[in-house]
Amino acid sequence: MKKGLVVIGVIAAVLLLFGAMLMSSYNNFVSLEENVDQSYAQIENQLQRRLDLIPNLVNTVEGYAAHEEEVITSISDARARLAGAGSVEEEATANAELSGALSRLLVVVENYPNLKADQQFTQLMDELSGTENRISVARKDYNDQVAIYNKKVKRFPGALIAGITGFDEKEYFTADPKAAEAPEVDFGGND
Repeated sequence: MKKGLVVIGVIAAVLLLFGAMLMSSYNNFVSLEENVDQSYAQIENQLQRRLDLIPNLVNTVEGYAAHEEEVITSISDARARLAGAGSVEEEATANAELSGALSRLLVVVENYPNLKADQQFTQLMDELSGTENRISVARKDYNDQVAIYNKKVKRFPGALIAGITGFDEKEYFTADPKAAEAPEVDFGGND
């Protein structure tokens, strides 16, 4: 009888130990996933800040460059796509499109020295530049958190526990392949 109790005790101890390890690992996954979500929220926060700044910037430029409608339209369209993005991939693509449209706007601005000297425009550009830097940092921080999380999901024994508890890999915030191409700006002067 004592031998049977010892076996039951050992089995119970092993089950308790396994249960404690499972609970600890699950809680670690929850913490890591929250870190990823928090980092992504910071990207969205900075992207929203940029989206809020753009209409003011566009309105300022429109006053000086009324005939540059194509550039202004591309910014508005890219801004709408970014605001309506539903996934990390869609958001990254829309962000790249908006960045390209903004770079074309900066080329247009070069043709308007009075605009470059405008205090409101200068302030908006400074704010936009600061926001672009914060977006870059937030994207890096997000990707760092995704890397930590994905390593935990892929490595043993985390892979077993992730499979049991439903934790899946997260997407990285990557640049659109088109972002490597320089934007083409045509002022229509060679017609």
